[in-house]
Amino acid sequence: MKRLYATDASVYRMLPLAVAFPKSISDIKKLVAFASKNKTSLIPRTAGTSLAGQCVGTGIVVDVSKYFTKILNINETAQTVTVQPGVVRDELNNYLKPFGLFFGPNTSTSNRCMIGGMVGNNSSGTTSIRYGVTRDKVIELKTILSDGSEAVFAELTQETLQNKTELNTLEGEIYKTIVSELSSEATQNEIINSFPKPEIHRRNTGYAIDELINTTEAFNLCKLLTGSEGTLAFTTEITLKLDKLPPIQSIMVAAHFNSINDCLKAVEPVMQHNLFTCEMMDKTILDCTKNNKTQTENRQFIQGDPEAILMCEVKAESLNAVQLQANELIKTLENTGLSYANISLKKEEIHKANELRKAGLGLLGNIIGDKKAVACIEDTAVALPDLANYISEFTLLMESYKQDAVYYAHAGAGELHLRPILNLKKAEDAVLFRKITTDVATLVKKYKGSFSGEHGDGIVRAEFIKYMIGDTNYQLLKRIKSTFDPGNIFNPGKIVDAFPMDKNLRYQIDREEPEIETLLDFSASQGILREAEKCNGSGDCRKLPEFGGTMCPSYRATRDEKDTTRARANVLREYLTNSEKANKFDHEELKEVFDLCLSCKACASECPSSVDVATLKAEFQYQYQKTNGTSLRTKLFAYNNKLNTIGSPFPSLTNFMFSNGFTSKIIKKTLGIASERSLPLISSKSLYKEFQLIKKEIVKNKFIKTVYLFNDEFTNYLDTSIGVDTVTLLQALNYEVKLVKNNESGRAFISKGLLEQAKKVANANVTLFKNLISDYTPLLGIEPSAILTFRDEYIKLAEDKASAKAIAKNTFLIEEFLSNEISIGNIKPSQFTSEEKVIKFHGHCHQKAQSNQIHSFNVLNLPKNYKVTIIPSGCCGMAGSFGYEKEHYKVSMQVGEQTLFPAIRKADINIAISANGTSCRHQIKDGTNRVALHPVSVLKAALK
Repeated sequence: MKRLYATDASVYRMLPLAVAFPKSISDIKKLVAFASKNKTSLIPRTAGTSLAGQCVGTGIVVDVSKYFTKILNINETAQTVTVQPGVVRDELNNYLKPFGLFFGPNTSTSNRCMIGGMVGNNSSGTTSIRYGVTRDKVIELKTILSDGSEAVFAELTQETLQNKTELNTLEGEIYKTIVSELSSEATQNEIINSFPKPEIHRRNTGYAIDELINTTEAFNLCKLLTGSEGTLAFTTEITLKLDKLPPIQSIMVAAHFNSINDCLKAVEPVMQHNLFTCEMMDKTILDCTKNNKTQTENRQFIQGDPEAILMCEVKAESLNAVQLQANELIKTLENTGLSYANISLKKEEIHKANELRKAGLGLLGNIIGDKKAVACIEDTAVALPDLANYISEFTLLMESYKQDAVYYAHAGAGELHLRPILNLKKAEDAVLFRKITTDVATLVKKYKGSFSGEHGDGIVRAEFIKYMIGDTNYQLLKRIKSTFDPGNIFNPGKIVDAFPMDKNLRYQIDREEPEIETLLDFSASQGILREAEKCNGSGDCRKLPEFGGTMCPSYRATRDEKDTTRARANVLREYLTNSEKANKFDHEELKEVFDLCLSCKACASECPSSVDVATLKAEFQYQYQKTNGTSLRTKLFAYNNKLNTIGSPFPSLTNFMFSNGFTSKIIKKTLGIASERSLPLISSKSLYKEFQLIKKEIVKNKFIKTVYLFNDEFTNYLDTSIGVDTVTLLQALNYEVKLVKNNESGRAFISKGLLEQAKKVANANVTLFKNLISDYTPLLGIEPSAILTFRDEYIKLAEDKASAKAIAKNTFLIEEFLSNEISIGNIKPSQFTSEEKVIKFHGHCHQKAQSNQIHSFNVLNLPKNYKVTIIPSGCCGMAGSFGYEKEHYKVSMQVGEQTLFPAIRKADINIAISANGTSCRHQIKDGTNRVALHPVSVLKAALK
């Protein structure tokens, strides 16, 4: 467990003493008492997406993300809400929407970052130019102080402030010290002269004492605590000031530029408009999006090959009003003569552009190899009039270091996330890490900017605070810290008395890279270790079901960090790097973190860094089983095709044993299958036998095209009727169908880590099909998890890679093929019924990850009166054998209950349910008692 919490989204690694998951304020008080007594520390943590190392330390990591997740109270009249620190920002805004209110600060991690972390960091995000930063919104904090006492910090009048200073408590001492320190005119002048310019609203350098010196009427220490990174007190409740929902009509103008300099010159003119957001992405980020399936779809608006894009959003209550604003904005851009294209985006186009921008941080993990875009100077902010000159000087500085930096984010707020590309495994780049950070600190100070705009000081910037604000102010910060926390139990090493910024790095410097032999081919990532190292900790895998996508189904069910994609990649990296065993995979901790991975492959497409944990899991299982052996149940599930081959000649007997209460109970108990599960029944004839009969009936001589149908192991024995429907449909539509006696797909072998057997299957199928499949004779498949092995795992398994890749190019899901034929006019609505039907469709995880549900939608929507909707369901939870296994049944059903089951239960009985995965259909039957049809069966039934 400790290894899971040794890192966050920063470059640092510190193994904690322990990890705690408090359920109550009483638990937190006990932790504070324990830390004080044992002279250890508490490191508060929510989503763990911090970029500066705020969440790492050698004390006790206190994770409040699991139990401190309640929205406690909303006051519509006052427009305030009170929450616990583990409430997700977007989750809060979903709750607030019916009240016409929202919480404005909007980070790129908003679908998983939590309010406690936003307060600790003083987070900002894209909308700060309109709604301000978190510090502007925090009006009350309930806290536990370092002596275990409770204190509520809120706005005080001069009279109540005086009363506070007279308390004979730690709270009283805090107020007394701060009032005394800040009453000095010399101190106030020192703060004014040394802190960042006040017009820079993104400023986090040290404690925000500059926010307290002009509070003549009202005094609120929340301003100081916000941005204090959990170093002063432990927050248990947060009251926020809310804003009314923004206008509903939006247009985003995506201005394209041939240089970063041109882009930055355009910022001041466009900021004369009433912009909602003003964000920048550079070519490095944009190029990273080309290799990510999800982001490839989101980048369709890009024209040409820009060096930078400025995304400017305007809002209004009416379409006419927002169009007028957009027209004026475009006119301004055209008058500057700086942009070469100004593209207007609306509705879903804006959402996609924003998703592209939000993925920016994680996408940097797609840089192959050990060099990465490193967070150290990425949080600098300057006054807007200084931005262009600052960046010009910054660029010259980077050139002096022969650095091509990354430029992206909040141009309209005077803050760009600037990242050098460094290999922190090498001593020379670790030295450069410090040198660049030091030189940029000097440059920021020249412009009286903020060295930390929104990502916090953490470890990476804390040791520069003294330089940035001067020794006098720094000593004041130290006195404030020692007053709040004399025992230094709250998150030490951050803000004051900082850890060195170039120590405790995630990777050991100049280490000898371990040679790790794998059966699967990880050469595209330069080995399995670097595949795991692609995870930068951005935490996209902690996103909840209501925010779409599939990743990560196990985390969504358990809300445990150990069940995230991030945890699996990080723990694997830890053991591959540090294990002294001959078999570095032989660790129970690895078995534990991979246990609930459903191998859905969502991470391969939805994770911005494209960390393919399903493939990592398959390799782990293979390597682990080499030392520890393979259980009987694992072998039986893996060899299910052989078992079905044995049972197929006797379908009545086999099905009786599987469906009879007594015999099925024995089978389930023997194999460790959940008693609640129904067992799949074998078809009366295999598809191969059925096809021989169908072939005899064919009399046509002329076909549009010849196709090969892959006879996968699931369709052949369990879903034969779907195979027959597929052949019948294709033939009715004038396609010649060929079905050869191929091997199984090997999916079960892959899922269970029997990779040597999977390799044999892959080699056999590649050998069989390499002379059959071409541009003119494609290979089609019915079951997504089976056919898509040709496009995914076979490339990593097959010895004849050239042939495997050639086959993959011409291998399609049946819906992909039909959808394409529809688009070119070979299949027409007139060939199908005009009857009305309403259909809800659930797509297979592997289809979502490696194809697109739109193809199934197009197929089902072909009959002119069919109305189809795609259920936004994520994973169904079955995942092959996973949902059968008794220890996984509960999680399997929890995953189904997140979205899929409720959506189906709400559907009228006359609405048809469709799903293209055999596991999905089985899960739907067990979870809702509804029968789901394959899209091909729906379309075949609709033939005239």
